[in-house]
Amino acid sequence: MRDIVYFDLETRHSAAEVGGWHNLEAMRMSVGVTYSSALNEYKIYTEETVDQLIDQLSKADLVVGYNHLHFDYGVLQRYTMWNMADMTHNLDMCRDVEMRGGIRLKLDSLAASSIGSTKTAVGTQALKWWAEYVKTNNPDVLMEIARYCCFDVKVTRDVYLYGVENQFVKFINKQGELVELPVDWQA
Repeated sequence: MRDIVYFDLETRHSAAEVGGWHNLEAMRMSVGVTYSSALNEYKIYTEETVDQLIDQLSKADLVVGYNHLHFDYGVLQRYTMWNMADMTHNLDMCRDVEMRGGIRLKLDSLAASSIGSTKTAVGTQALKWWAEYVKTNNPDVLMEIARYCCFDVKVTRDVYLYGVENQFVKFINKQGELVELPVDWQA
């Protein structure tokens, strides 16, 4: 069975806190989440278990994410000497949609129009949760980040599967029109 691993991570620090978007490694991972199609399960990783995350991603037949080639792998680079994009097989839906449609969309835009669902929060909320966790050391707060990240992975998976099944994804363009963008994603 082919193992497609859907992936997302949240960071400990914002771009502003680390001196800009060019310092992704300095943002550090707070929580990473995967969903494996072969195992039919989610896995939650912290910085302490990041080696296991990198191992799972490198062994996957395909890693599916949203802007993960630039952002998520950029954050993970601090934890490995290998280039994450070179050691994995990837479909970055953000990059693929931008190449096909000439427009950079948020995952929420595709999800709302394609599967009728959106993310449960925004990344800045995950940063607030992390700050609270650092202050309180309350594991329930860390689980809030994990739940949010798990739902992002679920939305990523569902948008991907919608594209596989229908051979297109949908979004609302700037004129307010529903657009069906052809994709050739494979399960």
